[in-house]
Order: sequence, then C-alpha cells, then structure tokens
Amino acid sequence: MKIALDLSRRGLGTVFPNPSVGCVLVRDGHIIGRGWTGAGGRPHAEQNALQFAGNAEKSTAYVTLEPCSHHGKTPPCAQSLINAGIAKVIIATGDPDPRVSGNGIRMLKKAGVEVQFGLLQEEANYINQGFFQKIKENRPLITVKIASTKDGKIAKTEGEQYWVTGPLSRKRGHLYRATHDAIMVGIGTVISDDPMLDCRIKGLEYRSPIRVVLDSHLRIKPNCKLCSSAKEIPLLIMTTVSDLKKYAELEKLGAKIFCIEKDEKGRVNIGQVMKVLSGEGITRILSEGGGKLNASLIKASLVDRLLWFKSKDSIGETGVDALYDIPIENLGKYLNLSLVDEGETPPDHWQEFGIKR
Repeated sequence: MKIALDLSRRGLGTVFPNPSVGCVLVRDGHIIGRGWTGAGGRPHAEQNALQFAGNAEKSTAYVTLEPCSHHGKTPPCAQSLINAGIAKVIIATGDPDPRVSGNGIRMLKKAGVEVQFGLLQEEANYINQGFFQKIKENRPLITVKIASTKDGKIAKTEGEQYWVTGPLSRKRGHLYRATHDAIMVGIGTVISDDPMLDCRIKGLEYRSPIRVVLDSHLRIKPNCKLCSSAKEIPLLIMTTVSDLKKYAELEKLGAKIFCIEKDEKGRVNIGQVMKVLSGEGITRILSEGGGKLNASLIKASLVDRLLWFKSKDSIGETGVDALYDIPIENLGKYLNLSLVDEGETPPDHWQEFGIKR
C-alpha cells in the first residue's frame, strides 16, 4: 500500500477534477502490475495497473481509494477488477463522491471478491484532502506559501522585488507548483512583479498550474506575462467589475473572466471565489500571495496548509509584513496547525554534490 500511495502522489496537480489514485497488483509475493491516475483523470489507476499486468487473475489489488462503481467517461473500475479475476482488493480509504461512496465495495463483495478496508487510511486521506473538500465543502484544498526574512518581512519597501530565499528553496517552491492544480495571487503581485507563475523545473514544465488572479477592480494589463501566455497556460481572473470591452480584450488573449460578488470591503468575495474554482474542478490551490491575499485567506479560515520559507536575514520594522496586518506572533489566533515537516537548506557547496544533510 505504501507503494500505491507513492504512485498516487505522482498524479497530484495533473488529474483534477478526479482524485489521484495508486494501484498495485500482487500475486504469489510478486508485483505484477502497477498504475496511477493518468493526466486529466484518465485512465484510472486500476485500469493502468491491469493493462500493465496483462493477466491479473487471482491477484490482490492494493488501491488507495475505493474503486469507482459508476459509468462515466470510463467503465467502472470495480467491474474491471471483477472481470480481471482479482481475488482480493485492499482499499486505503473511501470515496465520498455520491456516485461511489460504498457502492464500489458493495459491487466487489457481491461478485465474491474479498475486500479489506482502512490500510494506511490516514495517509490516503491526506493525499486526497483536496478532492474530498471539493466534494464535501465545495472548495479546494488551499496551501499558502510564504517566503520571508527571519522577522517575517517580504520586502524592504512596498512594491519592491526582493529575493528572500536562495535558488534551492525557489526550486522547491516550483516543485510545489507542479503538485497543485492552480496557483493564486492578488493583482498587487501581478502589477509589482509581472510574474509568469509557471513551473520552471526542467522536465516538469508541462505541469505548470492554472493561474488565478484576484483582481477586484480589473486592473490587470493585457500586455502582462500572465495574459500574454494565457493560451499556453490557462488564466482565470476573478473580478467584481462588469467591463464587457475589457472582458473581450482579455478573452481574446485566452483568459477566462469571472464576475464575483463583492465582500463588505468591495473586494471579490473570497469564499465565492472558492466555490467558483471548485466548480471548475480545481481541487488543490497554492496561494503565493501577496500579503493581503494570504491574510484574507487566513482570516476567512480557508487555509489548510502553510509552507513557510524563512531566511536568516532580518529587515526590521520598516519592512513589508508577510501577512499584511497579521503579526507573526498572532498567527495562532487564526490558524490551528500542527507541524508536519521542517528542514534547513544546505549551503551551496553541499548542493554541488547533490548531498542532503
């Protein structure tokens, strides 16, 4: 099952609106087939594993999510396992989709297949959190990424481009982009930085996420990098302004515009934005700010995970706060998070040899 879970992680960021599933087929103590969900959500993991195996009769299937039981764009995976003569199916966790939700297990048992449930369920739930939240709460998983100095600053002055972290940390940041369906920023970041928001890890360029911009007053410039590349990498713009002329100009470039209701401050209603993105099939969002957007997400209790890259430098009180009007020492008032992992970037001379400390 650990192998199946590792396989399922490969699909994160490429399979939405479907979950990312892994499947391993074992017979007589040997792995005879393995697979994970294909790009765009098809083929499903079970189908790929069965094709890999060729003959899977009397084998045991380890699947990270309950096999689907409904006819969609592909046949039911539960039925495919039955037709292949699988003797036992071991499932990590259930699928809350009403079209499945226990029906896959019932289908397998009715056909005489032995079913075991719950192996490494907590790990499987963690991997599938975004898909589960889209189904249950009508919103994606939201990960906030922050790069700041030791004292929580992201720049010396407002609007300044300032590299806080080093090359290795930035590569890790791009890896996170590759594992999320979408990346989200506010219009302030677009105007000050003119970012591309793509994945620039060699070999993973094709995994650049959908770009989402929160632009209440539709200030985005058609000649910015995001708009200029919208036909290559999708761009979604969330605004409160109904400007049909500018809509047409941006849509001609490939952007997709959504007119969102205002919140009490006249900005796009961030809760409504999440519902719209969920409707677009997005299950995992990486928010790269800036400070105002990330603070808004935190105050709205919409942050599920926090990635914080910190340098050893300090700027002082005159610097720009990473979370706008939320002091670092008050973060616990808004978020109830537990530490999952932490580490330190090695010095450059360690990187040359690919050595991890």
